[in-house]
Amino acid sequence: MTETAERQALESYRSRVRGSLLGGAIGDALGGPVEFWDLPRIRAVCGPDGVRSYQPATVDGVPGHGWITDDTQMTLFTVEGIIRASVRTDRGLGFTVAVLQHAYDRWLDTQQLDGPDGTRDGWLIGQRWLYSRRAPGTTCLQALETARDGHRSISPFGRPAVNGSKGCGGVMRSAPFGLVWPGAGYPLDWTFDAAAEAAGFTHGHVTGRLASGALASLVGALVRGRSLAEAVEDTLGLLERRDGHQETSRAIVRAVEAARHPADAAVVESLGAGWIAEEALAVGLYAALAHPEPGEVLDALALAVTHSGDSDSTGSICGNLLGALHGETALPPELVFEVEGRGTILTLADDLCTEFTVGRELHGDYGPFTRWTTRYPGW
Repeated sequence: MTETAERQALESYRSRVRGSLLGGAIGDALGGPVEFWDLPRIRAVCGPDGVRSYQPATVDGVPGHGWITDDTQMTLFTVEGIIRASVRTDRGLGFTVAVLQHAYDRWLDTQQLDGPDGTRDGWLIGQRWLYSRRAPGTTCLQALETARDGHRSISPFGRPAVNGSKGCGGVMRSAPFGLVWPGAGYPLDWTFDAAAEAAGFTHGHVTGRLASGALASLVGALVRGRSLAEAVEDTLGLLERRDGHQETSRAIVRAVEAARHPADAAVVESLGAGWIAEEALAVGLYAALAHPEPGEVLDALALAVTHSGDSDSTGSICGNLLGALHGETALPPELVFEVEGRGTILTLADDLCTEFTVGRELHGDYGPFTRWTTRYPGW
C-alpha cells in the first residue's frame, strides 16, 4: 500500500468510527423521548412521517433537546474498556474481555453517585455530565451490582451473568467492538466473540450474547469496506457456527426479507418492539436496509424510532450501522450539532482510532507509564 493509499484508508477508518458512535448517539437521542409512546401518539405529535427531529424532554430538571440515554452511556464505557484492554495488551499482559466488566462497573458509579468522587482512575469516569440516570435497564444494574458484591467477597470480575435475560441492554452497547482497526490483527471472528462475551457480563441468555456479537460483526464488516448486504452475509455465516444461533439468525433473515417491501412503521412493528436483543437488532438492521444510501440516513433513523417500542435502542443500532457504512459526513447535521455529549463522543472515537493505529508510540511494550496510560490504564 502506498503512503497516500494508507493515509486515505486511515481517514476512511476514522470517519467510520466517528460516524458509528455519533450515529448511535443521535439515533438514541431521537428515540429516547418517544420510547414509551405508542405509534398513534408518535404520529399525532410528530406527524405522519414519524420522528425526524429531537423531541423536547426534561432531564434532571433541565428542559432541552438531544439528550442521550443509557444506551450511549454504556456504549462510551465499552469504547473506553476496549482502549484500556488494548493498552493492557501492549504492556505484555494480553487482551482480556474482563476489562470490559471493570468499565461497566465504572458506568455503575455514574448511576449511583452524584459525580466523580476521585476514587476511580481513567479519564471517562471524570466526565460529570455522565452522572445521570437515563432509565437504565434493570438487568444491567442488577447483574453489575451482583458482580461488584461478588468481587468484594470471593468471585472475580470476568464471570458471566447468572440470569436468563436476553434484553436489549447487551446488544445496544456492542457496536464498538466492530470499530477496532482491521489492520490491528483482530479478525471478524474475534469481534463477534468478544462482543458476545462482554454482553454476557449482564445478559445470560444465549440470544442476548449472540445478537450482541452479530451487531459487532455487522459493524466490523462495514468498517472493513463491505456493503450492508455483504456484512449481513458475513454475520449469518459466523452465527451458523455458534450453538443456539437460531433466534438471532431468524431475526436477521426477517429483517432482510422485510426490507424487500416498501418501508413502513407497520413492518417495523411486525419485527417486534425491540425490548429483547434479537428484536432490537432486527428493527435497527431493517431500517438501515430499507434506507441504505448516504442521503437517506434521516429516513432510516426516523423509521427505526417510529414504533411502539424501545425506540432509543433500535435508533442507536440503526445509527451505529449507517455511521459505520457511510462515515460521519453522511449524518444529519441538524441532529449531530445538538446531540448531548458530542465532544466526549468524538474524543473517544479519535482515541480509539489512535490506540489501535499508533498506540505503541504512546505507551510501548511494558511501560513506562505515560500520560496516555494515565488516561487509559490497562485494567
